[in-house]
Amino acid sequence: MDFTFSEEQQAAVETAKAVFSGVAPDGVPSPSRVAGAVAEGFDRPLWARLAAADLLGLVLAPEHGGAGLDTIALCLVLRESARVLARVPLLETCAVAMAVDRYGEEEIRARLLPRIARGELALSVGSQGLTGHDPAELAVAARRDGATGPWTLDGTQTAVPWAHGVDLIAVPAQDGEGRAVLALVPPDRPGVGLAEQISTTGERLAEVRLDSVRVDDSELIAAEGAWEWTRLVLTTGTCALALGLGERVLVMTSEYTGKREQFGFPVATFQAVAVQAADRFMDLRAMEATLWQAAWRLTPARGGAGVGGPLPPAADVAVAKIWAAEGVRRVVQTAQHLHGGVGADTDYPLHRYHAWAKQLELSLGPAAAHEEALGDLLAAHPLG
Repeated sequence: MDFTFSEEQQAAVETAKAVFSGVAPDGVPSPSRVAGAVAEGFDRPLWARLAAADLLGLVLAPEHGGAGLDTIALCLVLRESARVLARVPLLETCAVAMAVDRYGEEEIRARLLPRIARGELALSVGSQGLTGHDPAELAVAARRDGATGPWTLDGTQTAVPWAHGVDLIAVPAQDGEGRAVLALVPPDRPGVGLAEQISTTGERLAEVRLDSVRVDDSELIAAEGAWEWTRLVLTTGTCALALGLGERVLVMTSEYTGKREQFGFPVATFQAVAVQAADRFMDLRAMEATLWQAAWRLTPARGGAGVGGPLPPAADVAVAKIWAAEGVRRVVQTAQHLHGGVGADTDYPLHRYHAWAKQLELSLGPAAAHEEALGDLLAAHPLG
């Protein structure tokens, strides 16, 4: 069997490396030194460079200005972005764009996707629900006026990333029949309120409050499975971010312990240090294997079903998130320990990676929540 990436996927990685090569993780103030947000919005110059390199349309159909690649390619690019803590809504925009491409009507695809590929539109998504623990679609109710009238949204989504700077927010909601729909709402639409929240990383989030917000059919995706598939892509992309971040942190740790001396020898030569670093390397390899399994399950032929397996793709995504949440936490904790006092120095970037790792660990559910979801799937789909 051939487990290598395709030429197109490898080309996407090389392009991403070139774009992110000039990004500094400490390009904004340290979150430990400011009382509020580290910046007003995301990195617009970097967003423009991503658009110029055709990375924003990477996973969109060629007829809409995209490259027609898949979830694996997206995760490869996200992995590179996390190495430098890139402050852009790349995951959110691409995940929602993929949902529009896959489930949206022709009108909404033609209207939005070319603009997304050109970098003219940035998107976010309310994926945390009201509390961060309950399903996101239950936090907002969607009512329709008659059989063909507009929709009305009421509810709240918490911790929506980049909400203050994006052009559209994808809001999952539940209609009167208990089905999940996905509405694309401009932040300045009447009835939309944004209450500032600050993440662990120091970035601006928003509690998005919807009070009788009106949307029409051209702003809503009601196709069966659209939100569930979007959620799985978001979770898998979060695992890719955790992997890229963890790999960069382990490189930083290797470089530091190779230079730091105790008793006349580099501390990297001490057995206790080497064993801890080796354990974290194994964590990262497990994170990588489960990530590609999840991304592969979400990579069907265009218009077809996902790759088959004994369990639904949600099970592979849950496994990947369990490893990502626990693995990235262990990696940054070990890195802090092996760096000693330097790891806590705010002039050294490790503390930033630690803050981002904590955000990724808990985003879209900690490991325990996905262990419970995996148990439910195993109970519903007995193996053997």
